[in-house]
Amino acid sequence: MTQLSLLTKRNIKMFFKDKVMFFTSLITPAILLVLYATFLARVFKDSFVSQFSEFNFAVSNKTLNSLVGGQLVSSLLSVTTITVAFCSNTLMVQDKANSTIKDISVSPVKPSILALSYFIASVFVTLIISFTALFLGLGYLAIVGWGLSFLDVVMLIVDTILAVLFGTALSSVIHSFLSSQGQISAVGTIVSAGYGFICGAYMPIASFSSFLQKIIMFLPGTYLTNLFRIHALNTPISNIENLPPEVLPSLKQGLDIELKFFNTTVSPLASFIIFACSTLLFLGLYILITTLKNKKSK
Repeated sequence: MTQLSLLTKRNIKMFFKDKVMFFTSLITPAILLVLYATFLARVFKDSFVSQFSEFNFAVSNKTLNSLVGGQLVSSLLSVTTITVAFCSNTLMVQDKANSTIKDISVSPVKPSILALSYFIASVFVTLIISFTALFLGLGYLAIVGWGLSFLDVVMLIVDTILAVLFGTALSSVIHSFLSSQGQISAVGTIVSAGYGFICGAYMPIASFSSFLQKIIMFLPGTYLTNLFRIHALNTPISNIENLPPEVLPSLKQGLDIELKFFNTTVSPLASFIIFACSTLLFLGLYILITTLKNKKSK
C-alpha cells in the first residue's frame, strides 16, 4: 500500500508540474460549453420546436430552454469525461518515452501496483476537471432554465464519477500500447474528433441509419450518454404540462433517453450495469496487459 501511495502521489505531482497542461485541461470544459451553447443550442432548439409542431403542441420558452440546456449539459459531460481522461492519462506513455519506466521497473514494485498508480492518479486529475465541467453545466442551467430535481443532480454526480472511471480505464488500455509523444497526440486527436459522434452526444442515435444504430448499441459510450440524458432531461420533460401522450415516446427516443437494443427497450438500470461492467472489464484488461508486458520485458 505504501508503494501504491507513493507512486500515485508522484504521478499526480508530475501532472500538476506541467501547469500549461493542467490549466489547458481545466478551461477546456468552459470552452466546450461556450461552443456548444453557440453552435449546438440553436440546432437542439429547432429540433424540439419541430417535434412539438408535428403534434400541434407548444411549450413556453422557459421549458424549451431547460430542455435545450439539459441536452447541452448531458452532451458536454458525455464527451468531457472521456476526452479529458485521455489527456490526463499520458504520464505512463511519457515515462516510457523518456525511459523513466525502466528506472521504476528495476525497483521492487509489482507491475500491477505500478499500473494501478497511473490509473488512480489519472482518475484524481480527471475528476477535478470533470466536476468543473459539471458545475459549469449546472450554472448554465441555472441561467437559461433550471429544471432538475435534487435527485437528478446527485445522479449526474454519480454518472460523472462512473464516466471518469470508464474513460480512465479505456485510455489506460490504449495508452499501454503507445510509446511516444506523437502517438499520444494522434490518439488524442482521433478521440476528441470522433468520440462525440459515436456516443450520440452531437447527434441523437435515432438520426443515424439503422445499420449504424445497431453498431453503436454495442459501444459502452452509448449507455453513458443515455444515463446523462435521463438524469438531465427526464424531470424537465415530466414537468411539461398537458403533454400529449403520443409525443412522449418519440421525444424520449429522439433524445436517446429511451434506447432500444434490437427492439428491446433498455432500462436505466441495464444501462448502468452495462457501463459498470465495461469499466471493470477495461480496468482488468489494463492491469493484465501491463503485467504481461512487464514480465516479457524482464
